[in-house]
Amino acid sequence: MERVSQLTEEEKLFFMQEAISEANKAKAVEEVPIGAVVVYRGEIIGRGYNLREHSQDATSHAEMFAIRAACKELESWRLEECQLFVTLEPCPMCSGGMILSRIEEVYFGAYDPKGGTAGTLMNLLTDERFNHRAYVEGGILEEECGQLLTNFFREIRARKKKTSQND
Repeated sequence: MERVSQLTEEEKLFFMQEAISEANKAKAVEEVPIGAVVVYRGEIIGRGYNLREHSQDATSHAEMFAIRAACKELESWRLEECQLFVTLEPCPMCSGGMILSRIEEVYFGAYDPKGGTAGTLMNLLTDERFNHRAYVEGGILEEECGQLLTNFFREIRARKKKTSQND
């Protein structure tokens, strides 16, 4: 049986805007601007944004922080009635975290041609070999989410170029 979204378009846009707000927190501290929120029964119960550079921890992804916060809020590792919104298509680690926590639905903004495992390189979240599968929908506010990343990396390249010209 094909799963369908339980959310309205307005809800999807609202929660993706919340994930974008989290991404802007990452940008403010010069981290790659990726943000995520976990939603349970219409309420945000987990938030996160990338902190890999600050933590020097490869697992410091937005989704992982949001999942941990949601598990703590529900006092359970099972997030069965939850939706996760993230500004960039999840990587293999984050998709694994979503499978293991039994996230019900996953929504993302921009597609990730280099590491996306929610449809681009593969779709771990719907792979029938796992004991849990999630509904997946990408491209929500895709342009806005993608522009955050494009602008961030453009600014980094410009700074590097300016620094190398001053040397």
